[in-house]
Amino acid sequence: MQDLSVALIQRELAWENPAANRNRFAADIAALDPGTDLVVLPEMFTTGFSMAAEKVAEDEAETTLPWLVALAQEQAIAITGSLAVRERGQIYNRLLFVTPDGNYRVYDKRHLFRMAGEDLRYAAGSKRLIVEWRGWRICPMVCYDLRFPVWARNHGRVLPGEDNRGEYDLLLFVANWPAKRRMHWRQLLIARAIENQSYCIGLNRVGSDDNGLAYSGDSLALAADGQLLLDCQDMSGVFSVRLDYQAMARYRGKFPCHKDADSFRLDPDSAQS
Repeated sequence: MQDLSVALIQRELAWENPAANRNRFAADIAALDPGTDLVVLPEMFTTGFSMAAEKVAEDEAETTLPWLVALAQEQAIAITGSLAVRERGQIYNRLLFVTPDGNYRVYDKRHLFRMAGEDLRYAAGSKRLIVEWRGWRICPMVCYDLRFPVWARNHGRVLPGEDNRGEYDLLLFVANWPAKRRMHWRQLLIARAIENQSYCIGLNRVGSDDNGLAYSGDSLALAADGQLLLDCQDMSGVFSVRLDYQAMARYRGKFPCHKDADSFRLDPDSAQS
């Protein structure tokens, strides 16, 4: 299995200004080092965490999706991040995972942040997403999902010739997580890596928004044992990390606590939508 090179773009977001944000991220992506496999953008990367859902939402195929597809094809990379998407009379905080073959997968944020009224303005998703990219299985989630370990659990699955690889190899969160709760963000990301014996990446934003909230970044990349591989505090920029699949496999083999995990699974059909 080849290593996975991931670029985390931690930037301030222009408030409710999709064109400005797309232009900034396009420049960052164009300047990436060759060999990058995956680019991660923040939650609601076109607008910031706006509760003006009707104003900022776009139809899925309207503008940002074709833009992402074109960038992915030009750079031969996968790109992921979330934005407000309108579909069938509902608006979702929808993560898109776009690959250079023009295909894409979606994940609608399951846990909506009620303290900001997100649950009143957006519809919740009910299904997890596992994406296969360059041999890696990636489980992308959005911001507040980080607080719910059952939803993020790496359920084991025994494969021929493998010792309980698990459903995914990389757990990924995109976020607009305020600085006043940065300790929670950091500790929960570490916990998710350790309990799931998986690489875990959290990509946040910096700066401030028109709600008066400050963001400290604190984007992290963590190994399966919780060790920090990348720590981006209070910095605007593009940061890269290389994930070594064999190192994770060796750790899982030497410390196979997943074999003693309690047997339970959240039924997606029972989740509210």
